[in-house]
Amino acid sequence: MLIIFGRFNLYAQLFTIIKTALVGVVLSTIVTSVSAQTLRGASMFDDKHTFTKTMVKFADLVNEYYDGDVKFDLRLNGELGVEKDYVTFLNQGVAIDYTILAPSNMARFAPSIPLMDMPFLFRDLDHWNTVLSSDILAPLEKELSEKADNVIVGYAGGGTRNLLSSKPIMNMKELEGHKMRVMGAPIQAQIFDAIGAAPSAIAYNEVYNAIQTGVINGFENEAASIQNLKFYEVAPNVTLTSHTITVRPIVFSGKSFRKLPEKLQAAIKKAGKEAGAYGRELESREDGIKLKEMVDAGQIKVSEFEGREKLLDMVKPVQDKFAAGINATELLGAIRATK
Repeated sequence: MLIIFGRFNLYAQLFTIIKTALVGVVLSTIVTSVSAQTLRGASMFDDKHTFTKTMVKFADLVNEYYDGDVKFDLRLNGELGVEKDYVTFLNQGVAIDYTILAPSNMARFAPSIPLMDMPFLFRDLDHWNTVLSSDILAPLEKELSEKADNVIVGYAGGGTRNLLSSKPIMNMKELEGHKMRVMGAPIQAQIFDAIGAAPSAIAYNEVYNAIQTGVINGFENEAASIQNLKFYEVAPNVTLTSHTITVRPIVFSGKSFRKLPEKLQAAIKKAGKEAGAYGRELESREDGIKLKEMVDAGQIKVSEFEGREKLLDMVKPVQDKFAAGINATELLGAIRATK
């Protein structure tokens, strides 16, 4: 009995030691998860692209404004897919917590969102920046939050989008029937159809090959993406239509956001607003620089579009109809009236 009892005591002591160790591991894990919050981001581009620089700035500002321990894991060069994938990830609260998105890619969840990036919406950079620095777009932010469970924390962008084509497009006659890729939101196709082109929605990662094989003759984009992804190799002709000054929201997953401490949420909102302003200044400044770099390198030929004023008149009825269809006539009016 003594031997058995002695063995029982030994087993009991071992059990106590193991139990204590396991509790320590669990507590350590809990403390670590609370003190070291990791936020995951994604960019389709390299570390030189303005989107990536803006997200790096966002991370720096969050760390500046938040007293707790937060880390950032930003994956570049499309490692986690393309923007269409990011929208799904954010909606589901998986893989990533934040990124920068084109409004058109969010249209399948929130149909009104593409209004903020509608071609020929902004008169110039001053008009664009004034709108994005205000709360005019709050109704669209609310819709995105309710329908996609995504939170806009800031507005980047600033690239001026022009036509890019395998053959020169310099006037209305040459634009007629021009087969071109547009972003997925219906308003994009409607606008370019109204000015005589033949638009089609093609996945962004298929554009290069589609031009190369003649499926389309071109598309529209800003200088940074043309340079970064070497689209000039298949479409070296740039026509300065200046039809869009890009709006690129910094978007956070609502599911991820709600799990964060209130102080971290506040830091994210403050950092998002400031990082957006930083990104807008950076991209609008670099846009002209990158265009000139490609011209100087002999990679692109730049032409003005004859009769651009006519394009503005042609698209206004389409803009009005789109706004009416999403109950945003008042919002469109507010944007146009902003000085």
